Amino acid sequence: MSIILTSNLDHLGLVAGIIDEIGIEQKINQLLGEQLPEKITGGQAVKGMLLNGLGLVSSPLYLFSRFFEGKAIEHLIAQGVKAE
Repeated sequence: MSIILTSNLDHLGLVAGIIDEIGIEQKINQLLGEQLPEKITGGQAVKGMLLNGLGLVSSPLYLFSRFFEGKAIEHLIAQGVKAE
């Protein structure tokens, strides 16, 4: 028997798509440069902050992981990125 796991995108999939289409993440990464070793890029961090801010939730940044729990974070930000 296969187990099917689901994740919630809400309206954030649309917002993430627009961020990708405009190229905000790439532009920020270009301006900041690459910092090794980093788990996520500066552009991905800003994308996460934008998604959090447009998520109609006024939670502080230290609660980021809670905001992204249950959401398809690998589809919204990048492969390999976890909410933790």
